[in-house]
Amino acid sequence: MTDEFEKLGTLPPAPPASSEKRARALAAAMQAFDAEEKTANRAQGKSWRQRQSSILNRIWSTNMITQHRYLAGSALATLLIVPAAAFLTFEITRGNLPASGQVALPEMADAPKVQSEPVAPKASVRHGEAKRQREEDAASPLPASKPLDYEAAPSGGAAQRMAEPPVALSPPMPAPTQSMMAEGAAPLAAAPRHVPTEPAILPPLEQGRDRFANADPNPVKSVATDPVSTFSVDVDTASYAFVRRSLMQGNLPAPDSVRVEEMINYFPYDWPRPQSAEEPFRTTVTLTPTPWNAGTRLMQVAIKGYENAPAAAPPANLVFLIDVSGSMNGADRLPLLKSAFRLLVGKLKPEDKVSIVTYAGNAGTVLEPTSARERDKILAAIDNLQPGGSTAGAEGIESAYRLARQSFIQGGVNRVMLATDGDFNVGVSSDEALKRLIERRRKDGIFLSVLGFGQGNLNDSLMQTLAQNGNGTAAYIDTLAEAQKALVEEAGSNLFPIAKDVKIQVEFNPERIAEYRLIGYETRALKREDFNNDRVDAGDIGSGHSVTAIYEITPKGSASTLNDPLRYEAPAAASTQASASDELAFVKIRYKEPDSNTSKLITTPVTEVNAVSDFAAAPQDVRFATTVAAFGQKLRGTDALEAYSYQEILEMARAARGDDPFGYRSGFLDLVRLAETLDRR
Repeated sequence: MTDEFEKLGTLPPAPPASSEKRARALAAAMQAFDAEEKTANRAQGKSWRQRQSSILNRIWSTNMITQHRYLAGSALATLLIVPAAAFLTFEITRGNLPASGQVALPEMADAPKVQSEPVAPKASVRHGEAKRQREEDAASPLPASKPLDYEAAPSGGAAQRMAEPPVALSPPMPAPTQSMMAEGAAPLAAAPRHVPTEPAILPPLEQGRDRFANADPNPVKSVATDPVSTFSVDVDTASYAFVRRSLMQGNLPAPDSVRVEEMINYFPYDWPRPQSAEEPFRTTVTLTPTPWNAGTRLMQVAIKGYENAPAAAPPANLVFLIDVSGSMNGADRLPLLKSAFRLLVGKLKPEDKVSIVTYAGNAGTVLEPTSARERDKILAAIDNLQPGGSTAGAEGIESAYRLARQSFIQGGVNRVMLATDGDFNVGVSSDEALKRLIERRRKDGIFLSVLGFGQGNLNDSLMQTLAQNGNGTAAYIDTLAEAQKALVEEAGSNLFPIAKDVKIQVEFNPERIAEYRLIGYETRALKREDFNNDRVDAGDIGSGHSVTAIYEITPKGSASTLNDPLRYEAPAAASTQASASDELAFVKIRYKEPDSNTSKLITTPVTEVNAVSDFAAAPQDVRFATTVAAFGQKLRGTDALEAYSYQEILEMARAARGDDPFGYRSGFLDLVRLAETLDRR
């Protein structure tokens, strides 16, 4: 083998290639290539005979835009829509759907109604696989036992939220990080911005957690079986302010929030006044026809308290007990509260004293008893209040009463002023337990005022319990104007009591009256025997206060009598001197002086002398109080006012408005108009 290689090495070199022969060979190769290209099938490529990478250049070329506009537009739309659809599919697959009940997608008119169940997404699922999975789920029937988040509406083509809770995703999605969520927000609470929301069904408004103290309207009672009516006076005004706020927000008030007596007593009336302080109040009784029932009459019992001159008002020891818990964090709560107390501080005299106790998770003294002369110090303490924490109301009440006892003024006014939304949730919090706590403290001669703030979790029921059992009053502050009314214009009547435990008892003459119905005072009803029992607590009357109670009475023999006579009723006994007279009823009032535990009695017979034959001829205040009573009953849905319209109430109010220096009665007319409009919806 080696020999063969050695022989090759001895051969002479090959002659050099001829340039002419090289040119002829290259030409022959090119000719053969061209012939093969014409006869062979193309393996790839387009008729344009251009590389595929050049297609985008061709689309965007001037020639393509001018000669193929339709193709260019379609390509552009495809470039925009396909990535967006892919992104949406990815987001849906990943689980970023809105929470149940937030967004309802529109339903196509001719599309079959398909109900789908949420599917737990997998992180590794590709877009196409996720889409196929959703289609298979939609096509397969759903188990009947699993509720749906959304259900097609019976009509209108809009989706409605079902009452059942949504099906939980399994496995659960990882919780969003803090940076992805607003503070306090639930996971997936907001709809992604790329999810279509028009048309959409908005989530229902959260039902308020307001709690109100009320009872069923008083029934019609037969004088033959129940001739005596007994109740405690009520000078609170909270219900009217809450009703006004509801109407101004475009909502008819909840029936339980309407206490007719508080609406009537919200307004000042110029009833006949007592002549001296020895006569703490004077009683006026007026009989008129009933505007909404021709077969009955109205008996209006009005009380006017003696009004002390401002200079003669005793010194005051006031403890501001202020709720600074987290529930008071709102513009209509703590900020409004602070403004309200600033108004009150400006009304105090130099000899008055102010203390401030706050409570949240626990109670603390913000300001020790301080003379009203140090106004700046008091205002600074108020301004520095900040909300936060839970609500240990019972502990705050104990601290406030303890501070009030420490700075007690003998012969003066000692009062705790509780400002809260009533949302007590730490320590003693039940109404009954707090009632017993307040009852123990009122024996110390310390009165209580309750000022309610806020809406949505207002515990009006608790505030009424505290006020009624703590020798106190209750008001609802929804605006600074209401604070001005309650704490400045009516400071004398709200701060300085002239009588406590005031009770009213009315006995009707069965010879003259067949039936009666007390309008309002459902939460103030007392037993007949409670009237003479001085241990039973009742309402208080402040300096210059007015209290009005209205009965609808049915004369004997009237066609409007609702109760049949008793079959086994005993024959009428020989008429007494009283029943034989023209007395229709007998009004008795018991009261105690602020520093006494023994009651005194005032009596007033009711005869036709007190009657007015024409309602239009009745005193203006009588007619306006009747108008407010009609409005309150209408809002509560009382059967007796079902056929009486808001327009008739409005006309009666216009005729009885009279002198209105503060605009309260004009504001009432506005509320009647609003209620009429809202009632039509």
